[in-house]
Amino acid sequence: MTRVALVDADPLCRERLQAYLDRFSEELGERFRVRAFEDGEQIIQNYRAEYDIILMDVELQFVDGVTAAQEIRRQDGRVVIIFLSGLDACAAVKGYQVGALDFLLKPTAYAAFSSAMVRALDRLRRRRRYIYVANKGGVLRLDCARIHYIEVDGRDLVYHTADGDLTGPGTLREVEDSLTPGTFFRCGKGCLVNLEHVDGLFNGDALVHGAMVQVSRSKRKAFLDAFNRCVNEVWA
Repeated sequence: MTRVALVDADPLCRERLQAYLDRFSEELGERFRVRAFEDGEQIIQNYRAEYDIILMDVELQFVDGVTAAQEIRRQDGRVVIIFLSGLDACAAVKGYQVGALDFLLKPTAYAAFSSAMVRALDRLRRRRRYIYVANKGGVLRLDCARIHYIEVDGRDLVYHTADGDLTGPGTLREVEDSLTPGTFFRCGKGCLVNLEHVDGLFNGDALVHGAMVQVSRSKRKAFLDAFNRCVNEVWA
């Protein structure tokens, strides 16, 4: 199930996009869970990294699409953003400053829409990876993209995720090979950080969704290099 947000002030445009998604779903067998917003202000209010794709008009009444995307990017480096607008090519430049995958001119033809969606889904598939964690007598599947960081707690591991914290048995060495390659970095003996959720670096340590995670002094240069490589890949 691919989670999609539609952000457009025009109800007819939202209906057209929904119809395009329905047609695309029938043709390719892809399933979508869709939520619609009338303005950028609505989607950024209490935003959580819960969408895979955001289709967003640039021209919105209260908070325009580029401004909304800038705010979203502060919290979510992975969501695929596709802009729509009737503006000229100058707006497209603004779009790519926030890592937009594509820029579609309105009114958007289905052929252009479907091509953009194929590229978006291809990017999502290349990124998506899961691990399984034993918990309370069962096993839970975790999307690696939603893990912020993993830390050692005695003989257990604590997974800090977009959906809350989860504790399970294991060692960092056991779980490290199962995580998305190039995305996670071991900051020290007791912590693995998802580089795509790093909000900033302060005095050599990492800010990850409001939590300061210590990076050992010996690993700081390697951490910065890995972080830069990861950021460049996200915007590619």
